[in-house]
Amino acid sequence: MTIYPSSLSPAPALTDEATLEVALDCLLEHLSLDMQGGYTLQDLFEILLRAASRSDSIEHTTQRLEGVPSGNSIRYHLDKLDDITTLESQLNAALQSRIPPKIRKGKHRIAIDLHLIPYYGSVNVATEPYIYRSQAKAGTTSFFAYATVYVICRNKRVTLGIHAVHRHETLVATITYLLAMLTPLRVRVKRLYLDRGFYSVPVIRWLKALNIPFLMPAVIRGKRGGTRQLLIGRKSYATRYTLNSPQYGSVTCQMRVICSYYKGFKGKHGIQYTLYVLHRVRVALEQMHQHYKDRFGIETSYRMKNGCRIRTTSKNPVTRLLFVALAFILVNLWVYLLWFFVSRTQRGGRVVYRELFSLKTMLEFLSQAVERHFPVITAIYLPSLE
Repeated sequence: MTIYPSSLSPAPALTDEATLEVALDCLLEHLSLDMQGGYTLQDLFEILLRAASRSDSIEHTTQRLEGVPSGNSIRYHLDKLDDITTLESQLNAALQSRIPPKIRKGKHRIAIDLHLIPYYGSVNVATEPYIYRSQAKAGTTSFFAYATVYVICRNKRVTLGIHAVHRHETLVATITYLLAMLTPLRVRVKRLYLDRGFYSVPVIRWLKALNIPFLMPAVIRGKRGGTRQLLIGRKSYATRYTLNSPQYGSVTCQMRVICSYYKGFKGKHGIQYTLYVLHRVRVALEQMHQHYKDRFGIETSYRMKNGCRIRTTSKNPVTRLLFVALAFILVNLWVYLLWFFVSRTQRGGRVVYRELFSLKTMLEFLSQAVERHFPVITAIYLPSLE
């Protein structure tokens, strides 16, 4: 049960107008676009923020508000964004501009992951370079893929970079690109957490060459050989394992075999084995599971992002990148507002009143403030017969 303070301060710590102002300042500071037709870039961003706050489409948002340009006009201006590299750079600057203190120039635990959004339909010249092939999910094997780098820090979990993954881009290239985003912030990697999708010879070899401490689950392969041969005994243990690839050769790495029991979880019983590959990570075997769970914050950021992502059927990879990155920017802004406006310094550290300002509340604030500038349509009129 959430316990709220018994008394509150007489003056507001944050208002919906101030929330909208912070969001607009962030976008206007880093994103540029030529506008026509009597509407300003701020008007465009307000419409995007209202659509994102309700996880709505541009078309429906423009139909619900008075005094806004049509959906076609919005899409016309968004189609001017044709350089995905430039836009990505601007979006990453926006992501990094509103983060809590002590993230910069710090040494943190970092997580990297791939986020796949299903793609349906035919592939054209514009979309083909950004259609990522992966295992079947949601009825397709084609996806728009976005790699993100995320810092794991109590009350300050933010996304520091996003990258639209090219179809033929290697995992090593993706990791290198994301780690390079940390350089302007002078953020050092205390420990790197990766998803099992990165389990491969090139990635492990590359991270070992960089001497970066990392931890990732290993994929169980083989019928009797491969990593399946490690699934023995009833106790967790440490070993060394040589991973082989017909294309990339082999690499020897430290492996941890963690033995636990299902105990009826999902109707299963018996021994459950989990394998982890690690380098320069000292964690007791019985704490390995709990240690890796710290990484799940990046999965949470994806779920939170999905609650404020503009819905679209557009196949334009540039527009899609904008909508996905905008969702991550809003989550970062929420953490920023919590830290600077909905918290208080006291002995023992800073207290953040997260229960007073949830992400859902922030999105409602944005929607309310925009609707004050562009009122909601309250009546529907049929076409005249004259």
